[in-house]
Amino acid sequence: MKEAIHTYFQALGRTLRVLCKWLLLAVFTGAVCGVIGTAFHLAVEWVTELRGAHIWLLWLLPVAGLAIVALYKGTKCEGMGTNNVLRAVQSGESVSPWLVPAIFFGTVLTHLCGGSAGREGAALQMGGSIGFQVATLLRLNEHDRRTATACGMAAFFSALFGTPLTAALFAMMVEDVGLTFTSAFMPAFTSALIAYGVSLFFGIAPTNFVLNSIPHLTLETALQTALLGIACAAVTRLFCWTLHTLEHGIPKRIPNPWLRAFAGGAAVVAFSYLFGVGRYNGAGMAVIADAVEQGTALPWDFACKIFLTALTLAVGFKGGEVVPSFYIGATFGCVAGPLLGLPAGFAGAIGLVCVFCGATNALIPSILLGFELFGGQGLELIALGCGVCYMLSGHHGLYSSQTFV
Repeated sequence: MKEAIHTYFQALGRTLRVLCKWLLLAVFTGAVCGVIGTAFHLAVEWVTELRGAHIWLLWLLPVAGLAIVALYKGTKCEGMGTNNVLRAVQSGESVSPWLVPAIFFGTVLTHLCGGSAGREGAALQMGGSIGFQVATLLRLNEHDRRTATACGMAAFFSALFGTPLTAALFAMMVEDVGLTFTSAFMPAFTSALIAYGVSLFFGIAPTNFVLNSIPHLTLETALQTALLGIACAAVTRLFCWTLHTLEHGIPKRIPNPWLRAFAGGAAVVAFSYLFGVGRYNGAGMAVIADAVEQGTALPWDFACKIFLTALTLAVGFKGGEVVPSFYIGATFGCVAGPLLGLPAGFAGAIGLVCVFCGATNALIPSILLGFELFGGQGLELIALGCGVCYMLSGHHGLYSSQTFV
């Protein structure tokens, strides 16, 4: 009897030690990522407003490209990106602490001067780097460092978008498609909630949209949504193919990074004036909101955004591909949905989540994203569209380090 009681209390002690360890990691990582994520969000919003008020800043994009190359060379972060963070979760590969200031200022410069990019690539990279450094500081083992990296990714994503549940599951599932890093859920979700709380404290409103016309779930609307999911899969494949083609092709043709950034920045400026100044520069959240809430978009919006985003990132500017995937999906769905009989705004919402799902190969986080962005409205149809797009988009994706099981 004494031996059984002793064994029980030993097991209880081990459990409590593990709980305390994860709470310490989650609280510290969530707080740090929340503060830095809030600062990053405010910085990107401020430079976006500044560029809107002074459109001539777009002409400085080639110079910003040179500054970003210098920044990455100075911090020895050349070639580092989201794929390095994914490998850190997969195998415990180290992540440089210098990646945080490099991607922070590189992304802010990109948005200041009108590069077509998002924010979440910076979020995953900064969050993953912070989580890894916290685990190193606490002298955790390799498995725990992987968990800490996922916690940082979840926390930073949550601080930027205000979607803590999506952020936690995305950080757990994006690196290995078909597997779930379940042991990371509680620390990752706790980190995400803390970072979300920090962003709310500083006045950052969570990203959400109001849907004005939501069709009922019927056999007809299910068929219409499935057809839209098929079309979104084709758009997703086009987006990923364009990204990877330019990402590998341009450096081969222009191997010098200084010349590539300057010439690429000039090309982005030229195409911006050709396509429409301001509409495709930066993240484009206003266009996304118009597509989803007002049901308005131009038929060529998605194609212009695909090209300008791929060009911006291929020549060395920083940011991410997820918010552009929102833009591409929302504008495409808004235009294609009414042709199938769906309301334009609701079709934009389906397209937004579908292209994100197909591009990241993250089915469950995408469905939860639909819940957190749209308040659960029309979730069954959004989930159906995601499932069809996920199935047909194949092994095409934004991140080459993803493994498929």
